[in-house]
Amino acid sequence: MQSIFVVGPTAVGKSAVALELARLVNAEIVSADSMQVYRGMDIGTAKPTDAERAAVPHHLLDICEVKELFDVKQFVDRASSAISDISSRGKTPLVVGGTGLYVRALRRGLFEGPSRNPKLRERLEKMSVPELYDELQRVDPLTTQTIDRHNPRRLVRALEVFYETGKPIAEFQGEWKTENIKQERGHCFGFCLNRERYDLYERIEQRVDAQIAAGWVDEVRRLMARGLEENKTAMQAAGYREFVAHLSGELALSGAIAQIKTRTRQLARRQLTWFRREPQLDWIEIRRDEPSGDTARRIHAIIKEREKDTAI
Repeated sequence: MQSIFVVGPTAVGKSAVALELARLVNAEIVSADSMQVYRGMDIGTAKPTDAERAAVPHHLLDICEVKELFDVKQFVDRASSAISDISSRGKTPLVVGGTGLYVRALRRGLFEGPSRNPKLRERLEKMSVPELYDELQRVDPLTTQTIDRHNPRRLVRALEVFYETGKPIAEFQGEWKTENIKQERGHCFGFCLNRERYDLYERIEQRVDAQIAAGWVDEVRRLMARGLEENKTAMQAAGYREFVAHLSGELALSGAIAQIKTRTRQLARRQLTWFRREPQLDWIEIRRDEPSGDTARRIHAIIKEREKDTAI
């Protein structure tokens, strides 16, 4: 069995579908979530439970401390190693997640951008998010059309690439090898899960409420003691910076919750926009109240049919 990718926006139901699909194709799951790598960031990232991990082996969860930096190159190296190991044991690698950059880099390879410039980065990191965005809009308006304007890490990197090369970061990202795209059908299957927007937003609302009831605020309090605020990447995870602001006395709990729900909806829209631009994905529209097992069986049927066509 070739590798299978199951991607999509937050709260669409990727994890539940992946668990059912893993049983059908004898798979182990490789997480493509940039925040589930951090130990202790469990509730807010909707990390698979111990029972789910016992049912199906998972890889790339809890692999670094919350103070440690983790980037796309580390992800590709570790995920590639996990996929090779899973395949060598006669099982199917099932890559599951919503971090679009991680998924693209794993499917199509990393683009060759300039290395980090410590002095330039230090100067940029002193700027506020609005200042970073305004500067990027001035020098590289093309990138501002697609970048997350609230993510300082992405804004700093885009400016760094431009100042180091004189070219928009989009030009480098566009250099992913076209032959990889053309051959991809023969190397893996890719599926993007989606729902009607009202259904997705309702699921986001319900999940945030459930996460708070499960102790999300206390989780953030514990992580603050372990250095969460020192890691700019981890602080970008939806909800964490809002609860840090709440626990620091800067934001009322009701305001933090409202911001988290709004920001999570915005995240879902950005993820969908990203995956619509990703080639070689079959879109799976999930009906409201459709059991995850039914969705998994629909995906499995597509895989079996495509394998049959390939064999002919």
